[in-house]
Order: sequence, then structure tokens, then C-alpha cells
Amino acid sequence: MTAGDVFRRVTTALDRANIAYMLSGSFASAYYGAARATQDIDFVIEATPAKLEALRQELPQSEYYVDLIALLEAHRQQSLFNVIDLTTGWKIDLIFRKARPFSVEEFNRRRPVELHGVRLSIATAEDVILSKLEWSKLSQSQRQLEDVAAVLRSWRDLDREYLKKWIQALQLAAEWKSAVEKADLPRINRGHATACPLVLPTADK
Repeated sequence: MTAGDVFRRVTTALDRANIAYMLSGSFASAYYGAARATQDIDFVIEATPAKLEALRQELPQSEYYVDLIALLEAHRQQSLFNVIDLTTGWKIDLIFRKARPFSVEEFNRRRPVELHGVRLSIATAEDVILSKLEWSKLSQSQRQLEDVAAVLRSWRDLDREYLKKWIQALQLAAEWKSAVEKADLPRINRGHATACPLVLPTADK
């Protein structure tokens, strides 16, 4: 079973349960240029307990590991829950959207794309960057910063004002500076002045 098959099965279940979702994590950053081998799929979701019960019905126990009690507790705590595809071993993280302003705006900005032959909703490039910067700050992970650098090198059409707004609000200036240094953006901008007119916000502005 391919990644596309797994995406199709999971997004079909989410759609049938009427649960709004957004692909994030490694597959989202890979879409924007930060390729990484993984069997973990991350979806940010908005759902009521009734919709979560409907989702469990769409994920048969013979094919998936799903614990409804743990799922409802994760919903209450605004945390995350793992669904395991028993056939393939793929792990699907269902991350409940937080109520804070950034998470609300990030979710509302999601966009439809085609990935592995499946039409689905994904976080924007800017929000993938911001999410990775946050994870780097929380975990002190250089790998997250390398992902951001890869996105910056590959995805030039970025909303600089949106990035600047949330880098400041989320206090991610140090992480942003490190990611920009890893991407070597000054060199990139000098070498592609016409193709890449965007001047990204610096950490001290």
C-alpha cells in the first residue's frame, strides 16, 4: 500500500465524519521542498465528540487501532492522538486545533492541493515554516530548522508580512535567524534577484 493509498483512506474517513482537517508535519514540509523519509502522517483537525465517534465508525477495528476514550481525552486537552493503520504500520497523528489566535488563523488559511494523487487540505508554506520553528524552539531540534531552510530554498512565493507578524508574536526570532542562516538566503537572493524579489523579515525587525 502506497502513501497515496493511506492518505486516501484517512481523508475519506475524515470527510465522511464531517471533520475539517489540515495536513501538517513532515509530509506538508516535503510538499514545499523539505523531503524526508517518514511513515508518520500529521493532521490538524477540528471536531466535536459526536464527529469523533463517527470517525471511529469509519475506521474499522480490523484495520486500525483507535481508542475512542483516549481520542476524546485528547480532544478535551487539545492535544494529539495516534491512529495506527494495522495493515501498513503507518501512524496517523490527529492533532486537535488549539484555540489560540495563531492556530485558528493557521487552520483557516489551509489550502487544497493534490498530494500522492489525493486531493486534500494542507497548511500553507508560511504556516509550515512557523510550526517547524515552534517545534524547534520546544525541542531544540536542528532537524526542524533544516526543514525550514529547505522550504525557504524551494518556496520563494512567501507572505513576508504574515511571517514577520507571527515570528514576532510567537517569539521565534532566534529560530528564524538560525533557519535563514542554514538556508543561506542572502546568497540566494543575490543570485536570483529577478526570480526571487522577496526580502524576508530578519530576526531583529
